[in-house]
Amino acid sequence: MTMNHTPLYRDTLLILSVSGVTKAFDGFKAIDDLNFYLEEGELRTIIGPNGAGKSTFMDIITGRTRPDVGSVVLHETDGHDLNLGKLREYEINRLGIGRKFQTPSIYKSHTVYDNVVLSLNKERGVFSNLFYRESKQDRERIMEVLKTVRLDGRAHDLAGMLSHGQKQWLEIGMLLAQDPRLLLIDEPAAGMSDEETERTGELLLSLEKKHSLIVIEHDMEFIRQIARKVTVLHQGHVLKEGTFANVKSDPEVIEVYLGRQGKKAETH
Repeated sequence: MTMNHTPLYRDTLLILSVSGVTKAFDGFKAIDDLNFYLEEGELRTIIGPNGAGKSTFMDIITGRTRPDVGSVVLHETDGHDLNLGKLREYEINRLGIGRKFQTPSIYKSHTVYDNVVLSLNKERGVFSNLFYRESKQDRERIMEVLKTVRLDGRAHDLAGMLSHGQKQWLEIGMLLAQDPRLLLIDEPAAGMSDEETERTGELLLSLEKKHSLIVIEHDMEFIRQIARKVTVLHQGHVLKEGTFANVKSDPEVIEVYLGRQGKKAETH
């Protein structure tokens, strides 16, 4: 379907609308009548207990899973609306929606530079890869990406030699090389040192406004660093949305999530 303009949400432009979405597996509703709206250029953080539906939510947006009920709409800048629920995973990726999983997926036996080369938003195929010749524009784009993720000094090192945090940054860089409109990032701070975590937060904040981002995370200090607006998922629907301070002090959020987080910390 088409519209004459990109829809407004509280006087801002939307990039993504998730409306009335439900998804069940063997009778269990992983997502239950979920409504979620993301603004163009927004950085949104999502938290919630295990089983809240966070991964299924990401799967639905990227086409790995289709909703049983409801709509997932990408709002194009030219005024067209695209129903993602009818598209395949690769078609959604080509629309500029990139996803980073918790475990880095990189080519360890290739250099950092070549990892980004392989991710450039170019035609892919046997013959195009065989006859690909790197242009000056490509080189400039690659180095721009590596500088953004602070790996320009490691360009010619093997990716497998990077630290865990640097591998995470490289994968984010590989997504950036595809010029995405929307980035979905799953637990980027997991397993990182305090310094790497802080630098990851700085990286994500630097991408705000240039891209739209949805970040799932459990590390509350990391969320405090990057949070603009926080969405709390519980039992497949939105329990609470607001600033970090409002969400952290909400009695329901404390009961279903933050209280459990504190108990886990006490047992470690």
